[in-house]
Amino acid sequence: MAADEDAHDDGLDIVDGLVQLSFEVQAVLARVAADLDLSLAQVRLLGILRDRDAEMLQLAAHLGLDKSSVTGLVSRAERRELVRRVPSPRDGRAVLVTLTPRGRRLTRDGEQRIRGAIRALTAGLDQHEQDTLTALAARILRP
Repeated sequence: MAADEDAHDDGLDIVDGLVQLSFEVQAVLARVAADLDLSLAQVRLLGILRDRDAEMLQLAAHLGLDKSSVTGLVSRAERRELVRRVPSPRDGRAVLVTLTPRGRRLTRDGEQRIRGAIRALTAGLDQHEQDTLTALAARILRP
């Protein structure tokens, strides 16, 4: 088979496959966000804070947003009692954003829903294929 021919029966090349997969994952995230009455940005914020507290500049870097957008995002989540701001022990001028107990419960619920939907999406793969996909995703994301 020539190098420029698609070697797969499904007609997808690497770009099409990854783009379409990203659409599917984004659809899962959007459905879960809607079910929880959250925006996609709020789901991403809670996902970041699931494992750590973060300063505003760290959140901006993780989310790919400017500081003013993150400030608004955090303020909206704070009004819903999902997060709170606390002084940073590292820098007296900075604040840490941390999950509240309500935010932690919502984050756990969202994580369970996302995990279930992604597992359903990959249910057609056997364990070896799932392990391979996980390893390849890790290599792509952390070259």
